[in-house]
Amino acid sequence: MKDKLPAKLRAVTLFLCCAVLTLLGGGARAEEEVETGARAAVLIERNTGMVLLCHNENEPLPMASTTKVMTALLALEKGNLDDVVTVGRNAYGVPGTSIYLNLGEHITLRNLLYGLLLASGNDAAVAIAEHIGGSVEAFCTMMTERAAELGCENTVFVNPNGLPAEGHHTTAYDLALIAREAMKHETFREIVSTRRASIPWEGRSYDRILNNKNRLLTDYEGATGIKTGFTRAAGRCLVFGARRDGLEVIGVVLNCANWFDEAARLMDLGFERYEGFTALSEGETVRVLPVTDGTQDTVYICAGADLTAPVPKGEIPSLEYDMPDSLPAGMQMGDMVGEARLLLDGRTLASVPLVLTESLTPRDYAFELERVLRSWPLQSEPLSE
Repeated sequence: MKDKLPAKLRAVTLFLCCAVLTLLGGGARAEEEVETGARAAVLIERNTGMVLLCHNENEPLPMASTTKVMTALLALEKGNLDDVVTVGRNAYGVPGTSIYLNLGEHITLRNLLYGLLLASGNDAAVAIAEHIGGSVEAFCTMMTERAAELGCENTVFVNPNGLPAEGHHTTAYDLALIAREAMKHETFREIVSTRRASIPWEGRSYDRILNNKNRLLTDYEGATGIKTGFTRAAGRCLVFGARRDGLEVIGVVLNCANWFDEAARLMDLGFERYEGFTALSEGETVRVLPVTDGTQDTVYICAGADLTAPVPKGEIPSLEYDMPDSLPAGMQMGDMVGEARLLLDGRTLASVPLVLTESLTPRDYAFELERVLRSWPLQSEPLSE
């Protein structure tokens, strides 16, 4: 039984799988210190969040326009892409990189996201912040709170675009956590991997042309995009990612003069040293357990999600199950009954829930009566007088 989970069962178990992988993402660390020209750097595996390579990854630093990864994440989580945003006075004429929004212009949230992530529009960031949060200040509070929910311990947002501001900072590791969450959204992945796009320009006979500034999209095999950033205070900052041979990585370099070259070098190191290892596929049966006091005698237990993790090349991890010997009737399809763990040298690399593939119906009077009647011997001859 290696088919994907049925839609109903998948929906029931989705939050369990996300919770387990999120917890592991904060704790599974291979973390090899690496020499780099960046002030701070980190490379993580996207599925588990495992730190593969790092340098000063927990040092609070300004992050310039890579701030906009969180701006986009909140827009995707809180907004409707088809919302029509009216550009207010605060979003008009914002300094720095811009998509030249006009005061009173009407533009969809989707197109603002393209302007934010491709052209790095500071004005688009303010328009999004006011639309989602009601004000820039309220939105920045939301940004900081959301970062804390993701496990970021040294991140504070003062504005939605990354322009220099006292107290506005993050770390390479925190920024990687934010990017990892953003990359779970297909719309975000689609936008940051787009090299060139056009969006309507209200009041003009031609469209805005937006060019992605991320050179890795053309120069690095398997690149998935993400976000550039630069100010004099922050230096060159880059959040980047790539996928090769079943392994997807996300990286960050902060204050790095050779940002694209250094990002490529770090990803090369990651792909040279690690490979993606899949121990279980979503829906794969791992055990058949007996059922007590149920209408069925046994039930299939399956993996609630793909169990994958980065493994050093040449190493073979072990698979461990934690589940009871039997299950009581009354449990529902999708209930978590145990856990599968992928281990290497006694350390948990990743874990997923083990779930029921069907509900366990308790025996009742009608069932017991039918069972008795089925076992009653049939009378083949009439009774003698």
